[in-house]
Amino acid sequence: MTHHEHPDAALVRRGYEAFSSGDTETLRSLMTSDCAHHSPGSSRMSGHFKGVDNILAHFGQLMELTNGTFKVEVKGIYPDGRGHVMAVHRWHGDRGDRGIEMDGGLFFTIVGGKVSDVDECVADIEESDAFWGPAE
Repeated sequence: MTHHEHPDAALVRRGYEAFSSGDTETLRSLMTSDCAHHSPGSSRMSGHFKGVDNILAHFGQLMELTNGTFKVEVKGIYPDGRGHVMAVHRWHGDRGDRGIEMDGGLFFTIVGGKVSDVDECVADIEESDAFWGPAE
């Protein structure tokens, strides 16, 4: 059986690949200028990041705080054919003397072939908050 990937799923897959390789220009090209990313919890990495520049700065902070060890392994990408994609993954990183590995997911809204909104979910919000540290 041949697998034909939905265009919205292909867009999200390209985003994960660009994130993993540090390709910020490709990431920028996949998002609307007013895209929003919503991260759960109450840590320094939690909140609502509005605009592509703020989202890319947020991604940069993930890398900075983990000294470049932050990685994401995609487990599945599931489009609904109506402008939404759910992606599940496993993420890990090291920060100081501790590491973390956790399942999570992103719920994407796609408008006009670009990501306009991303809602992030993690398996254990309290553990994620403890890893990232308190909001500043």
